[in-house]
Amino acid sequence: MSTSTGREIILKVEGLSANYGQITALRSISFEVAKGEVAVVLGANGAGKTTTLRAVCNMPVVSSTGKVTLGGEDVSKKDTADIVGRGVAHVPQGRGTFPELSVMDNLEVGAYVRKGSFSEDIDKYFEMFPRLAERRDQLAGSLSGGEQQMLAVARALMSRPEVLLLDEPSLGLAPLIIQDLFKTFGELNKTEGVTMLIVEQNANLALGIADHGYVLEAGEIVLQGRAEDLQNDSSIQDAYLGA
Repeated sequence: MSTSTGREIILKVEGLSANYGQITALRSISFEVAKGEVAVVLGANGAGKTTTLRAVCNMPVVSSTGKVTLGGEDVSKKDTADIVGRGVAHVPQGRGTFPELSVMDNLEVGAYVRKGSFSEDIDKYFEMFPRLAERRDQLAGSLSGGEQQMLAVARALMSRPEVLLLDEPSLGLAPLIIQDLFKTFGELNKTEGVTMLIVEQNANLALGIADHGYVLEAGEIVLQGRAEDLQNDSSIQDAYLGA
């Protein structure tokens, strides 16, 4: 699916609404992510950021309506496993590693949807995250918060996803670790062409590596545009981004 600007839209969301029982979390939101780009969804706690990713993946914890198109295919009615099998990797809030497995085992689990050898990818992500290489035989549950987040990202990348969904990757991490993590995300996008949809509260850091941004407020998109424009507009910063 291409646009008049030549961008190939890999993920398109149209009129997506979501509920937890009787509680409405999203109200008919629409956005798109182009192949090879980084899009960020920003907003305060309770704005609906995490719900957005859950609804895109059609996770059973949330009831959603609307249309989600992946690579031109309507996946709105597909179950979560099918969507993952079509190339979506989700790094949930709170890391999402298997704490009772080693670092190496976590990476191997991440490649379960693939066939053939994946040792080159393991070597690549050990080079990208040297601390994981040093702890390859250590249980994931014994890693620091920053190391667990690195492992969660590397494990997701092992599936060679079409789209990588990242839910609040900075949550609970020290500022220096957050900066290093987002620097790595930017490098992944530029060198590997990894398409990302990131939900995040740290607006300036996220916009710094993004192409497009969307601001959620009470389950609705109240603002959208090029990341550079959102980052440089002081009135937008004051009103929505807390800077």
